[in-house]
Amino acid sequence: KLIIGGGMAYTFLKAQGKEIGQSLLDADSLDFCREMLAKAGDKILLPVDVVVADGNPFEKGPDAVQTKVVSVDAIPADWQGVDIGPETQKLFAEAVKGAGTVVWNGPMGIFEFEKFAVGTRAMAQALADSGAVTIVGGGDSAAAVEQLGFADKMTHISTGGGASLEFLEGKVLPGVAALQDK
Repeated sequence: KLIIGGGMAYTFLKAQGKEIGQSLLDADSLDFCREMLAKAGDKILLPVDVVVADGNPFEKGPDAVQTKVVSVDAIPADWQGVDIGPETQKLFAEAVKGAGTVVWNGPMGIFEFEKFAVGTRAMAQALADSGAVTIVGGGDSAAAVEQLGFADKMTHISTGGGASLEFLEGKVLPGVAALQDK
């Protein structure tokens, strides 16, 4: 299974034809997302509900924005997604139960603000409880599990981000290749 939450989820939701309001969108990746959804079908898990805010918490401050939980089918036009909702937290936690290995890259919400770290905390807790080999890759993910107190519950934490994922894909990393040539 491939669980997609956080900012990346909104491009996938848009690719499904859903309105995402002011949420993060990578318009250049819409065709890729449609292709992935068509190929992978039910192997891709997307949020079913999200926490939305009536403004950008980085600009207004987290306490200056109003928030509410809505279905992904009901994101208001002038609001933006800032975290996964409670039903999605349950869905994602259930998906990692019984997994042998989980690779996690990227937070579920704007974890830098406590009020939008709930989904990331829930995901970290689900991984800690899963019994799986847990590999956390990426600066934001690594920072999140550290900040939320789950670092000692993960099998491995890498701050390599994209390079970590490329390594797992089997791609040759220039730094590793240079060392192997010596």
